Amino acid sequence: MSERLQIIRGHIGHNISRPTISACPVSSLQTAYQPSSQYKFTLENPLLTQQQRSFFEENGYLIIPNLVPKEDLDKYRNRFDEICRGEVEVPGLIVMKDIASKDKALDQRVLNKIQNFAADDVLFQFCCHPNVVDYAKCFCGPNVLAQHTMLINKPPDTGNLTSRHPMHQDLHYFPFRPAERIVCAWTAMQKVDRENGCLVVVPGTHKGELMQHDYPRWEGGVNKMFHGILDYDPSMSRFHAEMNEGDTIFFHPILLHGSGVNKTNDFRKAISCHYSAAEVEYIDIDENHTQANIAKEVLERAEKVIGKEAVQSMAFKDIWKMTCRLVAGVETD
Repeated sequence: MSERLQIIRGHIGHNISRPTISACPVSSLQTAYQPSSQYKFTLENPLLTQQQRSFFEENGYLIIPNLVPKEDLDKYRNRFDEICRGEVEVPGLIVMKDIASKDKALDQRVLNKIQNFAADDVLFQFCCHPNVVDYAKCFCGPNVLAQHTMLINKPPDTGNLTSRHPMHQDLHYFPFRPAERIVCAWTAMQKVDRENGCLVVVPGTHKGELMQHDYPRWEGGVNKMFHGILDYDPSMSRFHAEMNEGDTIFFHPILLHGSGVNKTNDFRKAISCHYSAAEVEYIDIDENHTQANIAKEVLERAEKVIGKEAVQSMAFKDIWKMTCRLVAGVETD
């Protein structure tokens, strides 16, 4: 890591040297990783059955029931409440309000998500959770980085439909490849269904390409960084991922997905981490790249967090290099 990135990591609260796996214990499950001509999106690993592998290969997602225990989810909920009350400050944390509440004072009732909680010892336990990491290895391999973290607090909709999330592909936000060694783990912190805005996925779209994204032209407005694909076809067959508390869906970063309106009076919570193989290659995103708009927006956001001077000579990929953390195996150059 360059000296400049080490300094900037200090600004956002990370140690210059990333924590070793002893700081994030994983189970002793013995795994083997071997290439297979039959499978492209999963790796040889005794944790996944052949049926599960085939399902993911065909559909791009896999739901594992009851993966994260309630007592762990309660810890994450309590920590989120502490952050909302201002009792805990997390370096580098991005706090996002729903556009319908942008002028209201900060508390749980106006937040729609927090991002980049990797510097928080409590919330980061989710990323290191042995049950979750063991499955992440099935897609990423033995050396695993936590790349992106979110706790989503989908608010009751005000009637302007701002609580929905446009259909998008997560790879749009990531300057690293290959996509096949990236996976999202998204855990329901309560029962999620069509009433409170569960995830909606379009099975099989992970076999396609990264598409052009931008803000949809919605009458009620769109939340910050809620980019969507520009030519989404609503006639495509969709699957509503209704889940119980503790269920976890793993999905590919090119899989087309979003979420609907929260029609209830309660907030819908979920916690997620995007993992990648430690061996991923970070790519340059120039002004002509399909991801140029999100790269510009992320760098502008970074200026607000760590200062314009610190960011002025950085590239989009540098943001990701400095915020990822090792959760399994060893880090590679």
